Amino acid sequence: MKHFILFVFVLLSITSSFSQEEISTTTYYFIRHAEKDRSDKTNKNPHLTDVGKNRAKHWSKIFAQVKFDAIYSTDYNRTKETAQPTATKNRLELTLYHPYKLDKSTFLSDTKGKTILIVGHSNTTPMFVNTILGYKKYKDIDDSNNGNLYMITMVNGKVSDQLSTIN
Repeated sequence: MKHFILFVFVLLSITSSFSQEEISTTTYYFIRHAEKDRSDKTNKNPHLTDVGKNRAKHWSKIFAQVKFDAIYSTDYNRTKETAQPTATKNRLELTLYHPYKLDKSTFLSDTKGKTILIVGHSNTTPMFVNTILGYKKYKDIDDSNNGNLYMITMVNGKVSDQLSTIN
């Protein structure tokens, strides 16, 4: 009888492992940098304004319940300063990326099954989202808009996306 019960237990364990497909979920959050200092039109790498610093802190509060595996930022003061409060809360170093030199397949492979925040710019953020989606869905962000949040979720190859605006 013990052998029979053991046999049934092993059989059920084996069959349940075959019937349950391994689920892989990848989630990407994309935001544009917060408000930058526009006082010097010649400065190509400005820092955030006080309003921008407050927005960066606000993003970290919005993402308080999200456990990020990595946080990507372009190599500009405004994007790094926007990403840093969330990175600090997650005890992560920023991963710097160049939006025009990023290899899609390598990025997807490196981030599969993870939760990632990507901070970019008014043109590169929608471009990156469109690249992940595989088609052009989103246009450049209006220069006065620093509150768009794009979310892409990939579950076993099925992709869904959503755009929200956070004030």
